[in-house]
Amino acid sequence: MYVKFDFNALCKKVLDEKLKEHGLKYRLLNFGEVEFYEPFTQEQHNLFKKNLEDYGIEIIESQKTALVQKIKDAIVELVFSEEIIPVKASIYISEKLNHSYGYLSNLFSEVAYTSIENFIILQKIEHAKALIIRNKQSLTEIAHKLNYSSVAHLSTQFKNTTGITPSQFQKIIGKRRRAQSMVINPKMQYE
Repeated sequence: MYVKFDFNALCKKVLDEKLKEHGLKYRLLNFGEVEFYEPFTQEQHNLFKKNLEDYGIEIIESQKTALVQKIKDAIVELVFSEEIIPVKASIYISEKLNHSYGYLSNLFSEVAYTSIENFIILQKIEHAKALIIRNKQSLTEIAHKLNYSSVAHLSTQFKNTTGITPSQFQKIIGKRRRAQSMVINPKMQYE
């Protein structure tokens, strides 16, 4: 079974439920930002923080880390968008966050210990893997959707990141599906 889910929607729902559970008065702003209408104690803060950690969500304490998270969110939004956004990632990110790309790039490298470009590549490859698993698009369509100039460019980055080509990944997924269908329907192996 393969499941598709929206990380942003999932996190927002968990955050909303946990805030209500703790009886805090708030409003959700942009993704990952909460404005509180009244102060709360350090004990409430610690308990809420612990509650979120159980879901892999953490409260960001520094402005730099918060901005890096916004960069990551913008990249994920760009890469996983249903429609093709015909603008360079650097322009998209700097316009979305209202900072120069040079500043954002330096900050990202300082805090995340990798470049924005590497993070974009990792997200694109994760999206490519998800699209291959769904098995509804050709590699040419996937390369186009992810803004690659060619299938060869996608293949090179895919292999550099995963150690295998997208075609090899497709074959592995195909074998896994056939093996699962044999378990579900053993008669198929004799037909």
